[in-house]
Amino acid sequence: MFGDFVLDRYVTGTVSRISPEAPIPVLLKQQETAVLGGAGNVAANIHTLGATPIPVGLLGDCAEGREVCYQLDNMGISAAHLNQTGARNTPVKTRFIGGHQQILRLDRETIQPPSASEHQWLLDAAQSVDCDIAILSDYGKGTLLNGAAEALIEVLRARNIPVLVDPKGTDYSKYRGATALSPNLKELGEVNGAPLQGDTQIITTARGLISDLDLDFMIATRGEDGLSIVLAERDFHMPTFAREVFDVSGAGDTLISAFSVAFASGHSIEDSSRIANAAAGLVVAKNGTATVTQAEVEQALHQRSQRSGDEKIQTRANAQATVKSWRDRGLKVGFTNGCFDILHPGHVSLFDQSAARCDRLVVGLNTDASVQRLKGPTRPVVDQDSRAQVLAALGMIDLIVQFDEDTPLELITALQPDVLIKGSDYQEHEIVGADVVKANGGRVERAILVDGKSTSRIVKRISDTTESTAT
Repeated sequence: MFGDFVLDRYVTGTVSRISPEAPIPVLLKQQETAVLGGAGNVAANIHTLGATPIPVGLLGDCAEGREVCYQLDNMGISAAHLNQTGARNTPVKTRFIGGHQQILRLDRETIQPPSASEHQWLLDAAQSVDCDIAILSDYGKGTLLNGAAEALIEVLRARNIPVLVDPKGTDYSKYRGATALSPNLKELGEVNGAPLQGDTQIITTARGLISDLDLDFMIATRGEDGLSIVLAERDFHMPTFAREVFDVSGAGDTLISAFSVAFASGHSIEDSSRIANAAAGLVVAKNGTATVTQAEVEQALHQRSQRSGDEKIQTRANAQATVKSWRDRGLKVGFTNGCFDILHPGHVSLFDQSAARCDRLVVGLNTDASVQRLKGPTRPVVDQDSRAQVLAALGMIDLIVQFDEDTPLELITALQPDVLIKGSDYQEHEIVGADVVKANGGRVERAILVDGKSTSRIVKRISDTTESTAT
C-alpha cells in the first residue's frame, strides 16, 4: 500500500478531579503506548488478516519515523520500501484517555508534498513492487499530493493492478482511473456539496463520480446504517455488523484492508464487501487503533449467517451477480423453487436434499400475486416478505429471489444454475426450466418427498378446525 504513515500514541490514565487552574480534567498518567496509524494501520490489518503487506511511503529520519519502522519490523512486515529523509517529519497523533473516554487529541504534523526525488522514488516503487492489489491511503499529510496520486494510479493500472483508494479532501479528480474509492458518508456528502440522505442520493452521487472519474465501483460506509456498494449498472446495501461501537479509530483502514485482501484472493465485489463489513464491525468494538484477524472475521460471518438472513434476500439483478461470482470461484449453484406458504418438514427435507447436491443453494419464491393466480384468492396465508424471511433463516439456503411470473422459467434463464432440483412428484419433462439448465451443461435432480406433508393439507386442516369450532 502507498500513502501517509502515521504514528499513533495513546496516553492512558485516570481522571479524579478538575484542575484548579481551568475547568479541565486532570489526567494521572498510567501508561503510554505507540501503534501504527494511517497507512501503517492498513499494513497491520492486512498482516493480521493473513496476507503480506508491502508498505510504500515517505518517513522522517527521526525518532517517530524509526518507531514506525520498528513497529512494522516487530510484526514481521518489511519496511524496506519506506524512504526516510532528514528533511521530512513523521506525523504523530497523541490521544489522551481517561478511563474509557478520550479527552484530548494532540496532532503534530507538517504537510509536505513529495520532493522531485521522492516523487520519482514513489513511481519507481510502483513500477517494481510485486503485488496483486494496491491501496492508496490518503490522510492528507503530503505523500499523495502534487500529482503523486495520479501518477501512481497511472503506473499501477498500466500494470493491470487494481487500485483502491481511501480518499481525503473534496477534490477526487486526483483519483481518476482508480478501480474504486471508499469514502464514508460524510466525505461523500462533502464532495457532493451537501449532506446525503437515503439510498437514492448516495447512489446518484456515487454513480456520478464513477462516470466522471472512470471508476469501476464505489464503497460508501454509512456508519450505523452499514455499507453501500455502487456500480454503474447496479447497487446493493448491507446492514452494519457492529453490535456495539467503542472506538471508530481506524475503522476505514480495516474495511479497505479486508476488502482488498478478499478481492485480491478472487472473491467477488459482493463477497469482498461482506467480509470487509464484518471486519469493520469487529474493529469498532475494540479500543483505539486496532486490527482484526482472519479467524475473528470468519467467526463473525458464521454467526451472522446463523442469526440473520437479510443479505440472502436479493433482487434478480443482484442475484445474477452473486451467482456469477460463485460460479467464477468454481462453486456449483443449485436451484429449487416454490410458494413455501406454510413451512413444513417436507420443505425442509427438499432444502436439505437440494443443498447436498450443490455448493450454493438458490431458492426461487413465488410472490403473493403469483401464488394467488396459482392457488386461488385465499392464498397465500403468509405474505411474500415474511415467507422470504423464514427461508432466509435456514442455514442450508444461500440466496432467495422472489419472482412474479407463474413459473420460474425467466428466473432460471437469468441465473443459469448448474443443478435444478424439484420433488419426485414431477417427471423430468414436467420440470420448468429443465431444458434450459441441461442446454447449459447442467443437470436436473429429483428430491424424495416426505409422505403426507403439504401446505394444502395444513390449510385444509386449519379451515376444518375453524369451521368445527364455529359450529
